[in-house]
Amino acid sequence: MKRVGTCLLIVSLLYLLIPMDDVQAYGWGYKRSDKGNIPEIGVYEQLIKPYDAFYIGDSDKKEIYLTFDNGYEAGYTASFLDVLKKHDVQATFFVTGHYVKEESTLLNRMAEEGHIIGNHSYSHPDFTRMSKNEMEKELTRLDEAVKKVANVETAPYLRPPRGTFDAQTLKWAEELGYAHIFWSVAFKDWETDKQKGWQYSYESVMDQVHPGAIILLHTVSEDNARALDKIITKLKEDGYTFKNLDYLYMTEKINEPLLF
Repeated sequence: MKRVGTCLLIVSLLYLLIPMDDVQAYGWGYKRSDKGNIPEIGVYEQLIKPYDAFYIGDSDKKEIYLTFDNGYEAGYTASFLDVLKKHDVQATFFVTGHYVKEESTLLNRMAEEGHIIGNHSYSHPDFTRMSKNEMEKELTRLDEAVKKVANVETAPYLRPPRGTFDAQTLKWAEELGYAHIFWSVAFKDWETDKQKGWQYSYESVMDQVHPGAIILLHTVSEDNARALDKIITKLKEDGYTFKNLDYLYMTEKINEPLLF
């Protein structure tokens, strides 16, 4: 990817290895894709394989999964929702406790317009530095907050804060009934004071996009808000269809081999 760099192994904040006794913590990362190829995730492939964890859908089908992280509001989420409604696209919004508390109107609109509400934790901690009980409390507290404010159930999809995870948190999440949702298309879009214009956002997505892509965008980005209509329009023109995470999860479960 010429505009953003082809050899970067970053995607969220970090590509890190943190020794913690016998467990290593990781920041989700990959080698950026180009020309419609799926990204390379290296050792992560085998690490996440035993668990309910996804970063792409079916790479043989021109399907796209739009996901948004909502830690706080910067005034653009209504615009995102307008565009999604215009194109009849269902997305997933991963919200935090702060967002639920402060943005009840937007949260209710997400639910009313058929979008999935995912769990981004209540207070955005590093799960790899918590006990299973502490992790469960974070997830449950967020679920309960969403239920109270919007009267809907949070979907069992977890986007770990900062993309940080390890084998233990993957296991715990599955035991608690959550599937990790990582991503295969993203870029550094969350710095509100360093926006570069809608075309940068548009090109950053289109340069990386591939069949089965799970796209991560942050709603605090003005660039993303201005680019989303153009991104969806172009992807549809290129033959892509938009699916939601329920479709992805059920499809993957149906295709799992039976064990006897």
